[in-house]
Amino acid sequence: MRRGGLAAVASVLDQAASSATNILVLVLAARLSSASGFADFSMVYVTFTVLLGLNMAYVGQTVVLEKSAERLGAVCRSGLAFTAAASALAGVVLALVGLVLPGAGGWAFLALGLVLPLVLVQDGLRYCFSALRVPERALAADVLRLGGVVGALLAQPEGASAGRLVLVWGVSALPALGLGLWLLRPYVSGARVELRPYVRRGHLGQRFVVEFAVGNGSSQLAVLGLGVFATPLAVGALRGATTLFGPLNVLFNSANAFGPPVVGRASGKRGVVRLTLLMGGVLAALGAGWGAVLYALPGSVGRQLLGDTWGAASALLPATGAQYAVMGLGTCALLTLRVLNPKATLSLQVVFSLLSVALLLGGYAAWGVAGAAWGLAAGSAAKAAAAWTRVSRLRTPAPEPATATEPA
Repeated sequence: MRRGGLAAVASVLDQAASSATNILVLVLAARLSSASGFADFSMVYVTFTVLLGLNMAYVGQTVVLEKSAERLGAVCRSGLAFTAAASALAGVVLALVGLVLPGAGGWAFLALGLVLPLVLVQDGLRYCFSALRVPERALAADVLRLGGVVGALLAQPEGASAGRLVLVWGVSALPALGLGLWLLRPYVSGARVELRPYVRRGHLGQRFVVEFAVGNGSSQLAVLGLGVFATPLAVGALRGATTLFGPLNVLFNSANAFGPPVVGRASGKRGVVRLTLLMGGVLAALGAGWGAVLYALPGSVGRQLLGDTWGAASALLPATGAQYAVMGLGTCALLTLRVLNPKATLSLQVVFSLLSVALLLGGYAAWGVAGAAWGLAAGSAAKAAAAWTRVSRLRTPAPEPATATEPA
């Protein structure tokens, strides 16, 4: 029990280190670049973020769902090998795009193509360590990554080009990559590399990629739709309110990315559901409590956090707090399904992500920006209710996903 608690803490701290790295990279790049230079860097970083999410869905999620201890070494080694091969191919495409695009933006994409395998393989190590239930090793590598990239970027001159910043950001992953591979070696030594399952029809990652695309696509669609129909103040208020809940996003991401190996150790459906219900209750309480704390902040403190946006954003905190409370329950319901029946989550994600967009826009049309915020909360509540209903209807646990490929 003590070992499980320490592993959970290490997983959360590792996710926090990874999130801090992403935030500090953008902050430092903005401070070092001109306005046009940061625009070029941002375009490249958004591209990287999408590729990172796709790799997490296609490879990372299938790695952490592996339950066969005898296969873990081969699964980890194969996942990293596939990530290296796929990222090298994507890097060639990005480099060619960079050569075609004119100006500094082209050089920045060329730089991303050169360093993409380094950063994606380094990130992929986190899922291997999670599946092996040694997240403290991922934490060690990611803390080194955080320190390395911050130090490397701080050493750059003011006005550095986007291409140079991208190259420095990518190359600074080398020490963390080396440490991670060294820490992983005892677990994968002698294991076979099997790439064929990743390209077969029925690979679970194909479903998870669709879920990722729908989830991210619907959120972008919601922002786009609100930007068309609403005022910039409304969009800024919603984004400001959700930004304040960033610490909870770290916990939710940890549950999604690293929860399956922990939850999968529970005995049977009843044990899994009992554990995820407890986790969901804790996350829901934290969401509601954090919302109450933010709502009680004095205006002077709020303005230090969000500046002039605080006035509009603070009015949305009750709705956003409610949204994050039910998101905690929904996250753990989806985690339950992912462990017991990984194929059951795709339809829920598609239907209720689109429903959230509709409720967001409908709420704004009826009650303004507050209606939009409550629409998002209603969409999250509906997804949570549907997910737990699906959990309750599972008769028996699905067969354990002993391989990354299942028949369609």
